[in-house]
Amino acid sequence: MFLSGIKKIISTLSLIFLLTGLTASAANNASYYSGAYNLANFKVDSLRTLLASTLANKDNPTDTVTINRINKLASEFIDVNPDSTLYYGKMAIGRSLAIKYKKGIADGMLSTARVYVSKGDYDKAKENFTGAKLLYVNMKNQASLGSCYIEIGRMYNNLADYELASGYFKQALDIFKWLKDENGIAKSYHNMGMVSDNIGKSSYALDNYFKSLSLNIKLHDRVSSAADYNNIGEEMKEMEIYPKAMEYYKRAVKIWEESKNVMGVSTAYENIGEILMAEKKYDQALVYLNKSMKLTREMDDKNGLSLLASDFGLCYAYKQQYDVALNYLAEALKIANDSKIDYNKAVAYINYATVYNMQKDYQKAYKYALQAQDLANKLGSLSNRTNATLQLSESLGGLGRFQEAFKEQKVYNGLKDSLKSDESVQKLTSYNLESDFAEKQRLLAAQHQRQDDLYQQKIQRQGLLSAIFFIIILGMAAVLIVYYRSKRKQQKINTILEDKNIEVIKQKGDLNDQAQKLNDLNNLKDRLISVLAHDLRAPLSTLRGLFSLLVDDTISHEQFLEMIPQSLKKLEYTSDFLDTLLFWINSQMENFDSSAKSFPIKDVVSYEVSNYHEQALEKGIRLVDKVSKNMTVAADPNSVRIVTRNLITNAIKFSRRDDTITITAHYQDDNYLLLSIKDTGVGMSEKQLNKLFKSKVDSGTGTNNESGTGMGLLFCKDLIEKCNGKIWVESTLGQGTEFFFTLPVGTIGTVKEEEHALAS
Repeated sequence: MFLSGIKKIISTLSLIFLLTGLTASAANNASYYSGAYNLANFKVDSLRTLLASTLANKDNPTDTVTINRINKLASEFIDVNPDSTLYYGKMAIGRSLAIKYKKGIADGMLSTARVYVSKGDYDKAKENFTGAKLLYVNMKNQASLGSCYIEIGRMYNNLADYELASGYFKQALDIFKWLKDENGIAKSYHNMGMVSDNIGKSSYALDNYFKSLSLNIKLHDRVSSAADYNNIGEEMKEMEIYPKAMEYYKRAVKIWEESKNVMGVSTAYENIGEILMAEKKYDQALVYLNKSMKLTREMDDKNGLSLLASDFGLCYAYKQQYDVALNYLAEALKIANDSKIDYNKAVAYINYATVYNMQKDYQKAYKYALQAQDLANKLGSLSNRTNATLQLSESLGGLGRFQEAFKEQKVYNGLKDSLKSDESVQKLTSYNLESDFAEKQRLLAAQHQRQDDLYQQKIQRQGLLSAIFFIIILGMAAVLIVYYRSKRKQQKINTILEDKNIEVIKQKGDLNDQAQKLNDLNNLKDRLISVLAHDLRAPLSTLRGLFSLLVDDTISHEQFLEMIPQSLKKLEYTSDFLDTLLFWINSQMENFDSSAKSFPIKDVVSYEVSNYHEQALEKGIRLVDKVSKNMTVAADPNSVRIVTRNLITNAIKFSRRDDTITITAHYQDDNYLLLSIKDTGVGMSEKQLNKLFKSKVDSGTGTNNESGTGMGLLFCKDLIEKCNGKIWVESTLGQGTEFFFTLPVGTIGTVKEEEHALAS
């Protein structure tokens, strides 16, 4: 009969649902008991210690004391790890059903319902709340019924049904006043303050928060006081008293961090982020919003996730990162829709309209502003109505519908005036309440002072002891004076030593710089000797051998004539190399002045392409010139010619048969022209790329075993920089290499006057 009565009371629930997950294996249960949630909380650890032995022994029958401890553990986890609350709540329900323990069932339902609210599963939450409420009424347990009404009211507050939420909170307040339960009265005032805040009655909200705070301070309930501090800060933020709001938020977060209240810490971080965003400190705001998001995701708090995503969207919009902003707003709206949180939907619509107005996409802004206004009117939220109307007016103005925009602006002004008028009352109420609170603090301080005075009177009666203490203090003062003087002398000596040390370090740095310069010059000397020994020796040896053969009559005159073109080619290479080397050496001199002229870059590129066209054909390589004729640069022609030649020969050297070398040019901006020499050759590794343009370069052999000195790119870098340009390279091993260099744009009008420079 008893069990059938319970089934009637909780007819809205499925017992199968309640028992789901309660038959986990002993191994899984052990993982929970062995420290899956290692919290620095004495109460939680104590409860788990008490439960561990009982739950581990399956032969022990479950009693009401054990069930009460399980439910207590579930409630302790609610703001730290909601999944643990769900686990222990279901365990308590299952064990209570087994022994027909009504209070155990009701308390377990209340805990699981709170978790479902945080996860946005309001249907399951309502089922559990209904069952718990009916059981408490049946047991005539007024204290638990009052707590149940508070949690139901919080759920309807999340769902923006403020009238229903307010009704539950008032019922809870009446119960706790009748019971003279000051803790319950404080909770009721706190939650009534939240409803008043949501419907735009901030003065009533502050009144309720300060009533709650006074009671919580009296009861030494620091965690509940933190919630009051946080919500008072929220009201200060709405009144744009940001420093005062930040002060209250920091009080709250300090208490929550000390008590390991994850949900509270997450809320405070979000609020601090909103303050920083209002102060246009967007990067600092993102730091706190990210901290809050990490904690909120761990708790799977749908309401918090939706509001945080809206905050992220607005913050990134102010940073003009609109794509990121819209992604966050889409997430916020989806969570709000899935969880049926209309207040959060209104916030998301307002922020969507704000972002699109900032992007001047007034059509989309108008659509979202209209949706936001309709939803805000339905909710009765004054602040949301005001913000939605402002965005609607702005979007209508952007669409050219000025008459409608003016009409909405008038509505906005009226709402804003109403809000401002209410804010004046809020400020007065806030300051009065704070004065009352300060007066209470002063009275407490006066009481403490009276106690201190009594204590001092006792001390004064001990005259001899006081005299001894006085002598000791004088002795300590003398020691401190001596110590202070010696410390001052030591500090002066340390200061002198530090100055000397800085001077020595500076001199050492100068010597290191000079040594580095000498080392660089020595490396340059060695490199030049290597270049002269290698690149000049080979062609001269070839010519000497050729003429020796002619003198000794080893070869015929006809054979000699056949070898002349190859010898001339060697001489031409040697002469060209000497010109490049001498030009670069001259450029290293301090008095070198490059002859910058305006000339068509096409002339230099075409000249070098034609010179190396035959060499490219011999290797089966396509050499393509795509440079436009009408592009001019202001630079030294010889420098540009040398750089172009070096880059083309490098490309030929490291390209294979059927590869392509392409030379292009385009304007980088109004001041610079960008040239590119790209090949589809063997490419370079990242290690090789890091060695380029350095004083020490190991030149590799080409695809036909061509050799080089490795100095060419160093020459190119120096010459391009002397022409006020830059040079760099991009390459992928096995896919090719592309060299880039920039040159200042030339003046077209002076090109013809200076064309002789190229001819020379």
